[in-house]
Amino acid sequence: MSKKQSYAADLLGLSRLTVSAVGGVAEMAEALHLTVLRQVGTPAAKPLARATSLVYRGVRGVAGLVGGGIDAVLTRLQPLLGEQSGWAGRDALLSALNGVLGDHLAASGNALALPMAWRRDGATLVPRRDALRQALPGASGRVLVLAHGLCMNDEQWRRAGHDHGAALQRERGYTAVYLRYNSGKHISSNGREFAAALRELVEQWPVPVRELVIVGHSMGGLVARSACQHGAEAGDGWLGLLSKMVFLGSPHHGAPLERGGNWFDVITDMSPYTAPFSRLAKMRSAGITDLRHGSLLDADWDGKDRFARGAHLPHGVALPAAVQCYTVAATVGKAEGDLADRLAGDGLVPLASALGQHADAARQLVFAPANQLVVYRTNHLELLNSPAVYRALLDWL
Repeated sequence: MSKKQSYAADLLGLSRLTVSAVGGVAEMAEALHLTVLRQVGTPAAKPLARATSLVYRGVRGVAGLVGGGIDAVLTRLQPLLGEQSGWAGRDALLSALNGVLGDHLAASGNALALPMAWRRDGATLVPRRDALRQALPGASGRVLVLAHGLCMNDEQWRRAGHDHGAALQRERGYTAVYLRYNSGKHISSNGREFAAALRELVEQWPVPVRELVIVGHSMGGLVARSACQHGAEAGDGWLGLLSKMVFLGSPHHGAPLERGGNWFDVITDMSPYTAPFSRLAKMRSAGITDLRHGSLLDADWDGKDRFARGAHLPHGVALPAAVQCYTVAATVGKAEGDLADRLAGDGLVPLASALGQHADAARQLVFAPANQLVVYRTNHLELLNSPAVYRALLDWL
């Protein structure tokens, strides 16, 4: 079998992987993945995009594999998606797979589960002083950390030739490092690991750290807020160095696409004839179900059925004290007051959620007026290369 035939066979295997597509979960992953591939700009990008669409079509439509069948298919994927595969689409596809099924991958010890890592220029950084000094010559004491969103990875901060981190390093003197993590795990689990990773990074940084700034896109902002909570409880020193946090399209109070998936659980569980189908919806990752209302703490899910109907709202978590916090919300609407502002937001996250607004005053996240920005005619991914967003970052940082 040729290499191309082998890849095609593996992609066919992935297309038979049954994962919940209810409530737009698979559509979300597909949209993110296809957008990434379109930005590649190489002759291979179009065939990869077609293959990716086939994969997600299979994810949405095939209902024949459950339990051990998933692991059998994932085993077939390992040669394609292993570090030595050399396939250009590996990182984007692996990140999407982790977003949709990452908790299962981690719990089962599957080699496809992404470990949390520091990254720079497509390479993994070893958090040891000598290794960081060699990898980051001229590193400054002003550290900028960027955390990606659901189904994405560190390399996808570059979009349409622009990377907020690289540009801020060039124009504001920060040294940018990028977090990569398994976005299918619980947000609180990733938050705990992120806090520990920041502790180690600050301790091993080649020069004394004077300032730490975090920019989180989408889920990355929630993971950063969770890390602050864990860091505060542990008394971590890095939290005292954290001067600013910027959230780009982060669903602080949840995303309706996941809530749609939860309603599917309710409807199918009501009848013994439709109940078996709810098993499909309940295969979506813990990270995705955490996006229902923006759950940041272990207490929101530990010992509870994360698919239970009528579940209580998560515990409220305030913005970290003594840290300047900024938020950017996007809308596909054309002007202020456009109905699309309220209903669609950026296509994935409603305006109110991204701005931290909530009907319950006790749950409101208070961002100073000068620390908020709404950008129009902009979707969720375009936050990564929006000139208006970058101008705000320059001003705020």
